[in-house]
Amino acid sequence: MTKFQRLRSIAFSIIMILGSIIFILDPEDGYTVVVTILGIWLLFYGIGTLFYFFTMARHMVGGKYILYKGFIFTDFGYLTASISDIPRVYVLIYLIVIHAFAGLVEILRALENHRYGAAWRAKFFHGLFDILLAALCIILIKKTHTAIIVYSIGLFYSAIMRIGSALRKDSYLAGQQIY
Repeated sequence: MTKFQRLRSIAFSIIMILGSIIFILDPEDGYTVVVTILGIWLLFYGIGTLFYFFTMARHMVGGKYILYKGFIFTDFGYLTASISDIPRVYVLIYLIVIHAFAGLVEILRALENHRYGAAWRAKFFHGLFDILLAALCIILIKKTHTAIIVYSIGLFYSAIMRIGSALRKDSYLAGQQIY
């Protein structure tokens, strides 16, 4: 990671931390903002994935997977951006599915890394944290501000992990000084 990438990652993490604090302090307006941010992020991620498919991945092994992934994320982006007026329980179900799936994938990656002797603890605890957030959503599904609180906790945790990743020395730079 270059110095600019590290600084950009830390600056974005600080914005994420401030956003999570604002969402917790003002949960009424935070709900609409969170749903809009999720929708826009999923939409742009899907469009970026489709752009990647049409520029490079269509000639790769597994390129169709990237095409399907792009379509699915674009559709989820449209869906998420349009659900700001529906009851919050649907957004909680959405968050449960996202966190449970992401947690399961991270735990499986960590176990694979452990099997190959690579670093695995950070991925494992990140996956465990996502599954705990999904469980928290299930437990507090009747509360009105649960979606904002869970999203804010996840945003704060991701920001902290991102800062830690930005401050960690890269493996190829382990013997060199970083200025």
